[in-house]
Amino acid sequence: MSVSKEELLKEASKWGALSLKGHSFYRGKIEVIPKCAIRGLSDFSIWYTPGVARPCREIERDREAAYDLTSEWNLIAVVSDGTRVLGLGDIGGQAGMPVMEGKALIFKYLGGVDAFPICLATKDPDEIITAVKWLEPTFGGINLEDIAKPKCFYILERLRKEMEIPVWHDDQQGTAAVELAALINALKIVGKKMDEVQVCMIGSGSANTRTAYVLMAAGVKPGNIIMTDSKGILHQGREDLEGTYKWDLCLKTNAEGRVGGNAEAMKGADVCIALSRSGPGVIKKEWISSMADDAIIFTCANPIPEIWPWEAKEAGARIVGTGRSDFPNQINNSLVFPAIFRGALDVRARTITDEMCIADAEELARCAEEKGLSEDHILPTMEDWEIYPRQAVATAVKAMEQGIARIKLSRQELYDHAASIIRRTQEIVKLLMREGLIRPPPPGL
Repeated sequence: MSVSKEELLKEASKWGALSLKGHSFYRGKIEVIPKCAIRGLSDFSIWYTPGVARPCREIERDREAAYDLTSEWNLIAVVSDGTRVLGLGDIGGQAGMPVMEGKALIFKYLGGVDAFPICLATKDPDEIITAVKWLEPTFGGINLEDIAKPKCFYILERLRKEMEIPVWHDDQQGTAAVELAALINALKIVGKKMDEVQVCMIGSGSANTRTAYVLMAAGVKPGNIIMTDSKGILHQGREDLEGTYKWDLCLKTNAEGRVGGNAEAMKGADVCIALSRSGPGVIKKEWISSMADDAIIFTCANPIPEIWPWEAKEAGARIVGTGRSDFPNQINNSLVFPAIFRGALDVRARTITDEMCIADAEELARCAEEKGLSEDHILPTMEDWEIYPRQAVATAVKAMEQGIARIKLSRQELYDHAASIIRRTQEIVKLLMREGLIRPPPPGL
């Protein structure tokens, strides 16, 4: 295969041009519409004053009543300061709004979750924490998005401790869940075990950091993980990292005390998970050739992976995954975040734990396995809508097992509710399109 970087960049620019045209045509991607019956103006006496005073009093008397009397049970905020938006960097909250709207759209279409973008006009971590805490009376959960490291760790940790609703950072836990699901199935294909493999992790930003901790919780031995940052391998001799979030990883990983850079980190590894910077050329073919037999490599930088997939294969990798949809084995957060929040909301979980993410990843892996695994098919795609209610159930059940769910439902109740609300959303979109209430896209879109 001989596709040049220029050709792929041209393909990417095509989607950008179409996206700009579509956003301008629809002037955004989401809106608020009523879900209650409005038979005439007299119904506003029920939905608004004077009748609305009664549910207000009920909520004042019992805070939990809000979940039954308002939309809070299904409403989350997608919160960002725009400091690390996709591959664009620090572009600010307002410029990040199209991404947050897109996130909200996926939440609704694939998870039935009513998500609202909240783009903040501050980059100060303590101000962000205060702003999010002020939102708690409105939302049943918070999705932090595209917030730069290291403050994203501090913000997430504080909010999870100080709020009674689930707060998570998709770039951390969402990435970790989908990477784990991909790894579970890749290991099945190559016949290796989670607690025996040596894992090299290129990049130690928010995504790979949380992925490392989730992999440890899922069975990878901490000492078998070797991580790198821009200055080399993380190890206990890295005095430059003392006092940073990376120091704990220096203490826990790399049991053999390996030093050097990416080349040394990858030597003999069974698995390489790269979440670093856009390529190609970040990972070299000879480094992959030095890995163990039946090597697994996930190169997930956007818009271009750290090495072209065909180059990784030529170098000896058996299974290759990327973040792109135009190559086999796309490893995309959208496979997990709508379902994890669906499950968390349905049992009114107080938080989203790593164990809930692991349960979700295991169910996602099973969904793919049931359809047949191969070297080019280790995960489902977003078109397989049935994976979302199944993951939601797994997530909710784990929350109940951990004692962080406010309500308990049976597996069947959870599945029926999740499947119904997701199907309803998709049928509404189809209906509005058939009726012309969502306008057909303009020619060329």
